Amino acid sequence: MSSSDTHDLGPGLTLLMAVACGLMVANLYYAQTLIDSIGPDIGLSPWIAGAIVTLTQLGYGVGLALIVPLSDLYENKRLILLATGGAILGCLGIAFARGPEIFLAASLLTGVCSVGAQILVPMASHLSSEKRQGRTIGLVMSGLLTGIMLSRPFASFVAEIAGWRAVFLVSAGILAATGAALWLWLPHRQPKAGLHYGAILASLLQLLRDHGQLRLRAFYQSLLFLAFNLFWTVAPLVLIHRFHLGHGGVALFALAGAGGALAAPIAGHLADKGKVKLTTACALALLGLSFLAADWVVALGSVIAFAVTAVLIDAAVQLNQISGQRIIFGLDPHARGRINAIYMTIMFVIGALGSLVGTASYEAGGWPLTSLIGAGIGALCLAVFALFDRKSVIGK
Repeated sequence: MSSSDTHDLGPGLTLLMAVACGLMVANLYYAQTLIDSIGPDIGLSPWIAGAIVTLTQLGYGVGLALIVPLSDLYENKRLILLATGGAILGCLGIAFARGPEIFLAASLLTGVCSVGAQILVPMASHLSSEKRQGRTIGLVMSGLLTGIMLSRPFASFVAEIAGWRAVFLVSAGILAATGAALWLWLPHRQPKAGLHYGAILASLLQLLRDHGQLRLRAFYQSLLFLAFNLFWTVAPLVLIHRFHLGHGGVALFALAGAGGALAAPIAGHLADKGKVKLTTACALALLGLSFLAADWVVALGSVIAFAVTAVLIDAAVQLNQISGQRIIFGLDPHARGRINAIYMTIMFVIGALGSLVGTASYEAGGWPLTSLIGAGIGALCLAVFALFDRKSVIGK
């Protein structure tokens, strides 16, 4: 039996890692539905209040580039626990902030430390046997996407009951309990020594140059994540103005959309069966077709069908991400942390433009133009796949 098989993840530990990923990344999105409440309370003007979410996500981008690569250098469990502790402090700082300076500094800290989720993902890949690696990544990533999708309705519901500060207090408490569970049950993983921090960072560009599959998979996923952000920026506006839903209805719609996370384990299973190429093609086609269908069902006035298209769009993003990570984690087993950092940084930086594109497209042409852009992204990715990605490093 191989070492990887000996230390293969059981269902309990896999679930714990998935939950931890979801709880960490959810911190990036809580404030999105609370800006109108937070801004006046801490003395931020409406224009500056829009920077709340941006600053948290900027911190996350910094953490992806500077902290996640450390998982190829330092013991992983210690890094994850330190990141979890930092996220707890950040949430407490947000909850108790009385002025904008402390609030924004705590938001930045929360964003930086939430990258513990992106140390957990490659660690799960290391701890899993080769034959179950795709399913393990899929299960852990399903927790991450579920955290993203549930963060907004969770924040809305808690803030309505107990105020916006309670959202971050509850998050800090849950993270503390999760950190204790990780301390008790997460195994240690010490990467092979040999590089110092400067060499680790310098190697990022070299890895990107050396691995064409890394460039292609980052290209696909960054554009799909852009489409994902585009959809979830504009969909609430459509629900409010076209379907006349309140914030509670928007929260329930987002809750239904979280069903797309169920695609992650399916993608992992297909990857383990050598179906990466087929899964990628299906994901790219599904994204484009779902955006076209979303335009049609909104025109027909069916909010239920619109929710179904939301699930399908989320599923397409998940299918492609798990397939991509199954490939890139096999490129260099000793550089999985750095490879994941490259992949996620590119995805995050380009994908974050989706909110800007969505706002501009909705203003210029409403939902029809927005859905056309989403469909075009799917078509572009599918064309690149057909032209440049005929060979897959795993399977056919």
